[in-house]
Amino acid sequence: MTPVAGDLAARQAALVTALVGGGELPDGFDHTRVAAARRALLVKRAGDVTKAWPLLATSLGDAWPECFITWAASHPPRCAQRDGKNFIRQCCPRLARFRSGHRRWFGLP
Repeated sequence: MTPVAGDLAARQAALVTALVGGGELPDGFDHTRVAAARRALLVKRAGDVTKAWPLLATSLGDAWPECFITWAASHPPRCAQRDGKNFIRQCCPRLARFRSGHRRWFGLP
């Protein structure tokens, strides 16, 4: 790999980390535009979790999107199923403590 290609790869990796992992934005990128793209990715992620966990989203009502986005901003994405489970365990302990029959509704062991 040439030094230029290595630098580009490192900058691209840093940009991805800033977009989905909350890392530092590399020099040369517009902070406002990257923040808007990051927000759009978090909203998309909330939508994916809503599709995988419709009862979870419904149970939180209008608070769902912002509640999830706030949590997701500091947790790297996995997949919609895993993100939903992790969100329940960390942010909704009452849901995580349901009786086993109710826990199956949310896909928890």
